[in-house]
Amino acid sequence: MKKLLLVSIMLCMLFGVVFAGGGSDKAQGPVTLRYAHVGIAGEIQTRCADEFADMVKQRTNGMITIQVFPNSQLGGANEMVDGVKSGAISMGHHDFATLGKFLTDISVFNAPYIYRDGPHALAATNPSTSPVLQKINEDLVKAAGLRVIGSNYRGARHLSANSAVYSPDDLRGKKIRGTPVELWMSMIKGMGAIPTPVEITELYTALLTGLVEGQENPITNIYTQKFHEVQTHIMLTGHMQSILCIFVNENVWKSLSAENQRIMGDCMEEMARKTLQWTNEQEAPVKKAMEDYGVKFIDESNGLKNDLFRQAVNAQIAIDFPNWTSYIRDIQNMR
Repeated sequence: MKKLLLVSIMLCMLFGVVFAGGGSDKAQGPVTLRYAHVGIAGEIQTRCADEFADMVKQRTNGMITIQVFPNSQLGGANEMVDGVKSGAISMGHHDFATLGKFLTDISVFNAPYIYRDGPHALAATNPSTSPVLQKINEDLVKAAGLRVIGSNYRGARHLSANSAVYSPDDLRGKKIRGTPVELWMSMIKGMGAIPTPVEITELYTALLTGLVEGQENPITNIYTQKFHEVQTHIMLTGHMQSILCIFVNENVWKSLSAENQRIMGDCMEEMARKTLQWTNEQEAPVKKAMEDYGVKFIDESNGLKNDLFRQAVNAQIAIDFPNWTSYIRDIQNMR
């Protein structure tokens, strides 16, 4: 009996090292990581996760297998990050601001009107090149046992609605969906609207039934999620560069060898560049497809007052997140 008990304990310890990443021990055998996200088939973020998993398996000679669970299979955004924190899920990706429930300052990487363009956003959110992220990562590990290990790109986010919108005044009294995290609620409020949290899996129905009158997302995501079927206008505000962070349970990360950590980091940097390329290739044809469907696009050439949106949103962010001033300065100064 004692021998059987000893064997059972040893097997549990081995399982914990290989699959949960117990402490600083390094996994010696093959490892399977559970990777969750909310993207659906056809989205850039979904393609990115799938190709990343294939690349890691190939370059580690099968020592790391990444099992991807898309389309909120392991829960919505908040449930997913809780799962990674607990270790029930090894890793995942979503907006930086989703991790704000554990560390408010990490949401700064999703701040509106902060990046010049996609390449700037990727550089500022690369843990190997961004001093700001390196500092905040240390705090995130201490606060939640999570670590950001990369990012990917989905394009600039734009506003959609069932009527033309030219300035914040046109959104007064209207319910606009925001990702259900604090930063988005602040941003939508700054835009002049009533911020209304809705999970992405419920958004099409919310738009169809009028629960919310508008939303904001990258062009490619609006098309893939078919929101153009239930929205008549898209305002090219470009208010936020949609940058998603890839994060991992710290114990899982520490269980991997330094070489496998390096391989995963290299793969993520390659995939980040690919997501930028894919976005640039897809946006024009997707915009044309939605125009053909009947969607009207509004930009500064036909009346959009984006400077008013920028001023109003930045003022609201400054009120709600006053300690971000130095972070925003350092991020904007990155080259």
